[in-house]
Amino acid sequence: MEITGSYTFGAPRERVWNLILDPSAIASCLPGCEQLEPDGENRFRARITLGMAAIVGTYDGTVVISDRVEHQSYKLTVEGQGKPGFVKGDGAITLVSDGGTTTVNVTGKLQTGGAIARLGQRLIGSAAKMMQDRFFACLQSKLESEATPSSP
Repeated sequence: MEITGSYTFGAPRERVWNLILDPSAIASCLPGCEQLEPDGENRFRARITLGMAAIVGTYDGTVVISDRVEHQSYKLTVEGQGKPGFVKGDGAITLVSDGGTTTVNVTGKLQTGGAIARLGQRLIGSAAKMMQDRFFACLQSKLESEATPSSP
């Protein structure tokens, strides 16, 4: 199944790039993320607990960043396995600068297997899109809070 999205940040491309590749920001914004630890260069081990309909489970897997073009784009490959089945996906992330804003475009493909796949592509696609939207909304709020000076 295909997953796409476009998210605009009110910040220069370099700041957005640094944020979307910051493991602590990613872990704190990724819904259900319990662990995201380095496992080599541009590779992470992840543990995520997700629930969709009556199926709830914890997935252990890997996240790999490749084809990296500094401040412009990268490829993301995710694989995870848990009691409810497996999830595999890959996506292309591109950043487009327009004055003081940066748009992050996401296109990808997702595969599921096992009990979770029985929920159907429509439900899984909706849940994946909702998670993606929440993730980028959280990143946007982190960027905005960085820009807001704290009061004494």
